[in-house]
This record gives sequence, structure tokens and C-alpha cells, in this order.
Amino acid sequence: QSMAATYADLGEYSQALISLQSGLALARSTHNKENEAAILSDMAMALVISGRVDLAIVLYKESINIFEIIRQDLQNLPDAYQASYLQLIGSSYYHLADLLLQKDRILEAQQVLDLLKIQELDNYFQDVRSGTINADSIEFWQPEQAILDRFNDRQQTAIELGQELTELRHIPEGDRTPTQHQRIDELVQLEQDLNHQFNDFIDSDEILELVSQLSVTTQRQTLNLEDVNGLRDDLANLNAVLLYPLILDDRLELVITTPNAPPLRRTVDVSREELNKAILDFRRVLQTPTRNATVPAQKLYRWLIEPLEADLAATDIDTIIYAPDGQLRYIPLAALHDGDRYLVEKYAVNNITARSLTDLDAQPAANPSVLAGAFADEGQVYPVQLGQRSVDFRGLPFAGEEVKTLTDRLPNITSFVDDEFSLAAVRSRLNDHDILHFATHAAFVPGIPEDSFILFGDGSKSTLADVRDWSLQNVDLVVLSACQTGLGGFGNGEEILGLGYQFQRAGARAVIASLWQVSDRGTQVLMEAFYTALQNGDSKAEALRRAQQALITGDETTLEGERGVMLETVDTRTGQQIHLHQRRNLNHPYYWAPFILIGNGL
Repeated sequence: QSMAATYADLGEYSQALISLQSGLALARSTHNKENEAAILSDMAMALVISGRVDLAIVLYKESINIFEIIRQDLQNLPDAYQASYLQLIGSSYYHLADLLLQKDRILEAQQVLDLLKIQELDNYFQDVRSGTINADSIEFWQPEQAILDRFNDRQQTAIELGQELTELRHIPEGDRTPTQHQRIDELVQLEQDLNHQFNDFIDSDEILELVSQLSVTTQRQTLNLEDVNGLRDDLANLNAVLLYPLILDDRLELVITTPNAPPLRRTVDVSREELNKAILDFRRVLQTPTRNATVPAQKLYRWLIEPLEADLAATDIDTIIYAPDGQLRYIPLAALHDGDRYLVEKYAVNNITARSLTDLDAQPAANPSVLAGAFADEGQVYPVQLGQRSVDFRGLPFAGEEVKTLTDRLPNITSFVDDEFSLAAVRSRLNDHDILHFATHAAFVPGIPEDSFILFGDGSKSTLADVRDWSLQNVDLVVLSACQTGLGGFGNGEEILGLGYQFQRAGARAVIASLWQVSDRGTQVLMEAFYTALQNGDSKAEALRRAQQALITGDETTLEGERGVMLETVDTRTGQQIHLHQRRNLNHPYYWAPFILIGNGL
């Protein structure tokens, strides 16, 4: 590979391919899967640079399928390899998705993005197993499979030559017979001939004919037609579209699937650097309620939503099912602004980790039971280690008010506050309820799952890694109303991706979490509005949308429904009812935008 890199640096890509082919034969003969996948990826890159994109896609697919096999046994890899695993392979996933999008092979690109998200989870948790997810290897079109078969036939010949040559060279030179010396010379020449014929092979009439067939075949987009139709049925039932953004170094690709059309892509001319800067600027403004958030919100709207406006209008949908990429996970899509109104005033937004990790259409219980807990004692402080530093977490008085109000309003609720709200007290009861509502500190930071935690009222805590051992098969929704992200700086949002995945893995169908903590009665009002809409029969996604709309407009009638449940927010200090129009400051996205729904939105 080092020799191939030297040739590549000199622009001699044909020679680089010859060197890589030799390395591939060696990797396969020694059953070194990691090197095999890496070399295939390098060969694909060399093919891209030399203009053979269709062949590059075939080798990238084979590389990623090998990485997927490796993922099933990640723990057995050397520590050094584990540490650099996602960095090493992530580029292969992005490059393949990029090439597929350029070829308008959008469904395949979407499948690659799903697999990439699972790889990010692998990197975070180090124990994601294929049995816990619904993700397949990447499929090959028939012409692609034919190309791969012919490529592998040549490789098998190279492997056999190499093995015979190795066996002969193990014989001490002085002990070799004249016939063996002659055979070594023949094998070396055959090996060199085979390597030099590789470029003839990829430009041969047979391969060019298969590439020609591939161009015709891919235009039909027939791969996984059953899967596409199933997805369209799901989206039609949910009256939703599925949106996958993909952040590339030089541009943003928006992949959208609608109920009544093939997947579409829209390309936005914005670099990763410029997009990430806008994301960070927007996040800072969102967390400062005295600043105008609409200007940065409009910039991101122009990049993420405006290119899709015609598609969204044509489908007349209610919900955007959203699988954000990278640092987009740190900002709420609902808070983007078109110049007149926020996105949430037009659509409900339902985040997912990846489509393959979400049961989109499971129905919730008609009359849910709730387990609610709060860490409310402001005089109590618990130190928690966050990486290299210790951070003190104090009780949240508004969290106690939040849970007290829910207890007074909801007909089927069990609540715990402060010392009673311990992991030991609630753990055995978690799976007895449809909704778990935790009004307490929860921090999700980049790094390892042990750095992310949920703090209970007695000072006990569960890390994000611990959540995998919870039994939540009967739980429809987990609400974490005082979460914080970004405490340890911003990574690629893997901790937010992991939050949704870990609860789904434990059995819960959805999570509502906050991207930053709102230290105000705004959280209390938002949550009461959410449960009011939920009691009126709205889905989880629609209930959250209505609650956010109510805070934006100050109009409590937004929450009205056939069941006639009304919002009755009471200031627990004065006992007086609070009307939203009296709290107009709650219209800033600082108060309502941090709350995102991940998973099943029904």
C-alpha cells in the first residue's frame, strides 16, 4: 500500500492499481479482512481518479460489505485498530454515498448512510451487533456482480500463484532443484504479467460491456423495489417524507423520499466548513434568549429546506422524518425559519437514528400510564466526573414543579421526587409503564458512553452504556426534559445518535430529549402543553409540534382537540393560573426548540 501511495502521489494511478492488486492478493491469501477491505477502498479511489467511477462503486461496495462483516466481531480487533476504526472506514462510506448520489442512485446512497450511522454507533458503544439492528449488506446489481466475479477470478489466480511461489521460496536456495528454480522464474513472470494485465482487464471489451449494461440498469432503479414500496407505504400511512442530509467536504446533498415518488436528491453548494460554522453560530444564538435567532435560522433554512420546498408542497405532508448527519444533530430542524415562520409551524419533525433502526408505525397505548421522577432539591448538589473534570449538579426546582403539575393532571401516573427518585426504586418499575418522564440532569457528551449519564434524585446515575441493560419493551416514550449536549464540546453528534439507539435497543419506541437545558418555567409550560395535546389524542410528534406552536404564538387553542382537555398551567409559587399570552417571552426558540423526538412519532 505504501508503494501504491507513492505511485498515486506521482499521478501514476495505473501503477498504483498494480501495486494494490498485489497487496490484495496477499491480504486474501493470509485471510486479513481488515487489509483486504482497506485495499479495495484504495483501489476504488484510484479508479475514481482515473475516471472509472462505475468500477469504483463495485469495489467500494465490496469493501464496505467486508467492513460490515468485521463490525460483527469488532471487539476482537486490536485496540489500536479499534481506536482508528471509524476514521479509517468512514471515508469509504462517504465516498461511496457521494458516488452513488452523483449517479442518481439515491436509494443505494440512503442505504449506505444508514450503515454509516450504525458504524458511528459502533465507534461510540464498541458493542453494536448485527442481531440488534435491521441492516443488510449492500447489494450488487447483476452487472456489478458479474464484474466482481470476474475480478475475484483474477484475484484467485493471483492468490494461487502467490501461494505456490511462497512455498517454493521457503525451500532453502541451495536445496532447490533445477525444476523448482525454473518454476520460480515462471511464477514471478506470471505474477508480473497478471499485475500488468490488470489495467487491460478493467478496459477490456467484456468489462466495458458490463459497465454499459450497468448504466442502463441503474436508470431503472429496480434494486430493492420491495423495500422502496414498503417505505412508501409507511410514509403514506404517516403522511410524511424521509429526509437524509449528507455533509460532504465541498457540498451538502439532500436525499428525500416521498410517499408517491422515487427517492430524490438535491445538491446545495455549501462546504462542510461553512455549514459547520453556521451550525455553531445558530446553536449559540438558540441558547441565548435575548438574541434574534431568525437570521441564522434563515441561512440554514436556505440550505436544508428551501431546495425541497417544491417537493414538500407537492406531497402535502404533515411530518418530516429526519435523519441528521454530523453536527446537524446539535441543532433542531424545527427552529429553521423561512422569513415568515418557523418550520415547526408547518411540519412536525420526527428524528430517527437511521430508518433501519426505527419501527415507524407501531401504535401507542390508548390510555398510557406514566412514571415520573424529578431531582428538585436546589440545596442538594452531586458531583459527577465528566472526562477529566468534576462538575457539580444541583437540584432543579422547576423540575419538581413540572412533575407535581403532571401528577395533578394526568389520570394514571406514579411519581418520585428527590431521594425517592433513585435508580434502585424505579428500575424494576420502568417496564410497567408506557411513558417514563425524567425531569433531572442528563448530559450527553462526545467520547465514550460512560461520559454520558442520567442523574437520579439520590445521586445515583446510569450511563448511556448502562441503558442497554434496562428492560423497556413495554415503554412507548421516554422523556428526558432537562438534557444537555455539547458539554464536552461538539463532535459529530454520535452521543445524540447513541441516545436514540440505546433506548430503542432497550425496547423503548421513542425518546424526547432536550439539546440544551432550559433553566426556566419554560420547560414546565412546554411539557404541560405536550401532555395536553397528547391527552387530546395527538400523536407524539404532533403533540410536540402543537406544544411548540403554542409557545411560539401564545395561543392555547392550538392544543384543543376532540377530547376537550385544556391547558391549565399554574404558578406553584402563587397558585395563580398562567396563560401563554402572558408569557410572550417563551416564543424564543431557546424555550421550545431544544426538545426533539427520536424514534416512533405515533
